[in-house]
Amino acid sequence: MSTASTDYARLREILDGLPPLPGVGRTEISEGAIRLTLPPVNRHELAVLRIARQLNAQLPSTHPGYVAHPGADLEDVGLGRLRCPDLMVFAEEALEREQPSFLPHEVLLVVEVVSKSDPENDHEAKVRDYAAMGIPLYLLVDPRKGTGIVHDEPGYASRTHFAFGDTVAVGPWRVDTSGLLTYA
Repeated sequence: MSTASTDYARLREILDGLPPLPGVGRTEISEGAIRLTLPPVNRHELAVLRIARQLNAQLPSTHPGYVAHPGADLEDVGLGRLRCPDLMVFAEEALEREQPSFLPHEVLLVVEVVSKSDPENDHEAKVRDYAAMGIPLYLLVDPRKGTGIVHDEPGYASRTHFAFGDTVAVGPWRVDTSGLLTYA
């Protein structure tokens, strides 16, 4: 077992033993540390909902049996990463398993809506983590600025920037960002 895997196993054991923590939104493991995040604000959750609706309307024609679903964990033990993307696209049947998290090869797209409290995590650390995990597409939506980036191609070599109001291609799907709101 590699050092990263050993460290990850230790951190995962600690995380799994923690009681529910008041005021904590999500817990993740990255870069050898447990990360605790604040609960998302309403406009953050509205962006996730509106993007999920659009993707779920298109998935039956592009990827029958797949769903855009929020709130699930994404785990890569070999890299020592546990992430909880705001939204992922994967086969619906995967939800029937007892497994507590999804594996990177099961996921076609991750979506993150940038938080007010820790934007660098979404713009830097998650870009590195999702690329290293081999996730084909990463849609980053930033309500702080009313902008976003579609990361694609191996290692996210291609990045398409957009502004709220644009309709953007995300792999085989199109996402209309005109209904997304900036933070107050």
